Amino acid sequence: MAFSSCFLNSPLLKIDHYGKTIQPCGAIGMGQKFSLPIRSASVELPNQHILRSKLNITGDRSFLGGSRIVEPKVMSLVQYRKASPAYASWLSEAQLASSSFTVGTSAVLPFYTLMVLAPNSELTKKTMESSVPYVVLGVLYAYLLYLSWTPETVGLVFASKYLLPELSSIAKMFSSEMTLASAWIHLLVIDLFAARQVYQDGLKNQIETRHSVSFCLLFCPIGIVSHVITKALTKTTIENNDGL
Repeated sequence: MAFSSCFLNSPLLKIDHYGKTIQPCGAIGMGQKFSLPIRSASVELPNQHILRSKLNITGDRSFLGGSRIVEPKVMSLVQYRKASPAYASWLSEAQLASSSFTVGTSAVLPFYTLMVLAPNSELTKKTMESSVPYVVLGVLYAYLLYLSWTPETVGLVFASKYLLPELSSIAKMFSSEMTLASAWIHLLVIDLFAARQVYQDGLKNQIETRHSVSFCLLFCPIGIVSHVITKALTKTTIENNDGL
């Protein structure tokens, strides 16, 4: 016991733990408690998890009882997961899909606004004669389609033994945000094209098309049916007026 006290009082004693040097024990007074904090320790595991912990070593010392060191206590244990390249790639694709969805939706709104609010203006007529919006959205659609379509996607489309799509396979395919974004751009292009056809036919035959064009924005088939009904009613009304 005395030997232990003398040995610990030696100014030559130094403890190096994780690169941290502790001062000689001779600087510690009799009966005084000491604490050896270790800032942090990290361990990297094969499954790309990092364990970080903070330890605190406590003990007491006196000439009568010698020195005693208590087992290190884990103050905190935090687990982190390293971002893998696949996870980072998934994030970038999700952001691209979200941005394409927003850009595509915003791009078609001015054309619908012109057809509804100013159908007879020269600006609207010239704008709707242009093919630029269809080319731009078509290129965006082709790019998203290139990113989303994989051999697995093709297998889902032709999952049936008759090489025909099945509802369950299509639902699984559209669980991907990239595929869903490409389908949304596809719908926007088709809806705008149909709305332009309704609008131009209305100008040619002097038929009201604002309600039908509005339907084409989100419910394209209903917009087409609405235009057909409106056209038939208008024609009937004109014939009745001429008969009078």
